[in-house]
Order: sequence, then structure tokens, then C-alpha cells
Amino acid sequence: MDFPTERTVIITGAVSPRGIGRYTASYLAERGWNIGVIDVDHDSSVAVAEEIASTYGVKALGYGANVTDPESVDAAITSFEAGLPQIVALANIAGVSSPVPYLEVTPSEWSRVMSINLDGVHHVSQRVARILVANQIGRIVNISSVSAQRGGGTFSKTPYSASKAGVIGLTRSVARELGGFNITVNAISPGPIDTDIMGGTLSDARKDELTQDLLTSRIGTPRDIAAAIHFLIGEETGYITGQTLNVDGGLYLH
Repeated sequence: MDFPTERTVIITGAVSPRGIGRYTASYLAERGWNIGVIDVDHDSSVAVAEEIASTYGVKALGYGANVTDPESVDAAITSFEAGLPQIVALANIAGVSSPVPYLEVTPSEWSRVMSINLDGVHHVSQRVARILVANQIGRIVNISSVSAQRGGGTFSKTPYSASKAGVIGLTRSVARELGGFNITVNAISPGPIDTDIMGGTLSDARKDELTQDLLTSRIGTPRDIAAAIHFLIGEETGYITGQTLNVDGGLYLH
């Protein structure tokens, strides 16, 4: 089944000015996608959506929702169903870091990271998947991390790595269950990306240090991840599913 001419992608975690989600929203809008913005702050989500609509001439709506709360997620998606063209794709980008050493991880820290990074992906994916199944077409892209494959070794530590490993397992299982409905589900595994989730704006010295572990001559940018998301939600990539695409400058191979 072909994509509709007017199609919408929902992006979670799309408000932070230096974040992957915010950049991806603009990147996809520039390429003709209508945008549904989800973030925890409602006013900021609405403001970002209004800016995107004004800048790129697409339809965009923002809704404040906590991805850990299924009722909040349902309200947001219901709003997008009513106010935007057919929902075809979802990019689960909302996430938090956790640089706490393992022996210092409290139950509350463990729950905080898991609830946002893994449970949140499930809640949003399941709600959107019901729409995609009804329309017999769709794309879901989840953000994992090279930390899930290497057992950390970046800014964040064990709770983050475990949650992002869970995302890969969730991606593969949902891909298996939804494949018969012309829905693909894939994950992207970023390496070091110059965003605030790495502990704030990276200094040149920190960038140089991180680059030493890469096969490329630079660390990643939000554009690198946005381009990969654009590829995986494309109409032409319907034969790619259940995969984890490493966008990591070769870090996993190093």
C-alpha cells in the first residue's frame, strides 16, 4: 500500500533546542512531513509546532504529554488524529541520560530511566500502532544507543544501557508482530552526538577526546540521526524491519 500524499509523523521529545527530536522535527517538516510534537511541557510543544508550521508550510500540532503515562499519551495521539493528516510514522526520541555509577543507583533512579527510555517507547508505540494497523501502513523508529551494545562506555551508565538494550528487544518483537500489516519497526543506535544529553554542550577538548574512539574524524550531530530517521520512515524502505542501524562513527567497531 502506498503512502498517502498528506502524511504525519509523530515525534516524542521534540522540544529541547539542541536535541535530536527538535532537529528531526524541522528536518522532516522541510521534506514535506506534517508533524505531531510530543514533549512533557504543553506550552513549549505547542510553540515548537507553531514555529514548524510557520517556517515550513506544513501542518503541525504540539501536545504536552508524559510518555510514561498511557492516559497522557492517549490524549496526545487522539488530538493528532483529529487535527492532522493520516499518521504514518512515529519517531520515539524522548529519553533521559543516567551517569550514576552502578553501585550508587537507587531504585528511584532505575525506575526513572526505565520508565522514560523503555516504558515510554512502549506506550507511544502501542497507541500509534493501533492507527497504523487500521490503515495497513506505517513506520516506527526507536532510538537506542551504542551503549546498549557496548555495555556503556559513554556518558551514561548501567540503567541507561539496560533501558536502551530493552529498546532493541522491543523493536525486534514489535517488528515481528506488525510486519503482516505493512508496518516496519526499526531502531537507530547513535554514538556520541553533540547534544545536551551528553552532559551539556561539549567543549572542543571533549569532542577531541570522544573522536579518538571513532573511525570518523568527528562526533555526530543531530542532523546525522535526523537523516537516518528520514530514511527509515520513507516509503521506499518497506523491506527493512527489525533492524538496528548504528549511526555511531564506527564506535561499535572500534
